[in-house]
Amino acid sequence: MPITLRPAQDEDVETILELVNQYAAENLMLPRTEASVRASLADWLVSVEDGAVIGCGSLVPLTDTLVEIRSLAIAQGQQGKGVGGQIVLALVEIARGRGYPQVCALTLRENFFTRLGFELVDRWSISPKVWQACIYCPKFHRCDEVAVLMNLAPQPAAAEQDAQKPPAWNSLLRYGEWRPLLLAYQRKPNRED
Repeated sequence: MPITLRPAQDEDVETILELVNQYAAENLMLPRTEASVRASLADWLVSVEDGAVIGCGSLVPLTDTLVEIRSLAIAQGQQGKGVGGQIVLALVEIARGRGYPQVCALTLRENFFTRLGFELVDRWSISPKVWQACIYCPKFHRCDEVAVLMNLAPQPAAAEQDAQKPPAWNSLLRYGEWRPLLLAYQRKPNRED
């Protein structure tokens, strides 16, 4: 039978947890709980072969414009069949259908994502991810993952982009990248002088 993709269902939760947490035990991804999977079940896809779930992945909204592919896990012995790529591309289409202009992921396998059309980016450029989830990760200060990003919205031509930038624009200091740091800095506790 061919491999098919479908939205995850209640009966898939146990298998999803087994797949994801097996890789988490190897320190290759973060573990998931039954409660977290059930709460986000509508955002999960599973890959099925001969009635058995052999892969999974989910979308996690980070902002109104950015969604993350998370918990991409393929059963041992099923790698190399294109299952992971099918799941990622299907999740990208779901993100596009939901109106997200960007999809990101943190990964140890950058070549897998770049072959699918993602670009390598600095982790800090996807700051919502860093501030929402990464700061709680035990690997935060020694993270070995790389960030990848795919733009889904049509990008204006370079000349149009340059015309839209303020005259003193410095491309190294993008507002979206430094704004969370500025806000954190401004929230210093009040001290009596």
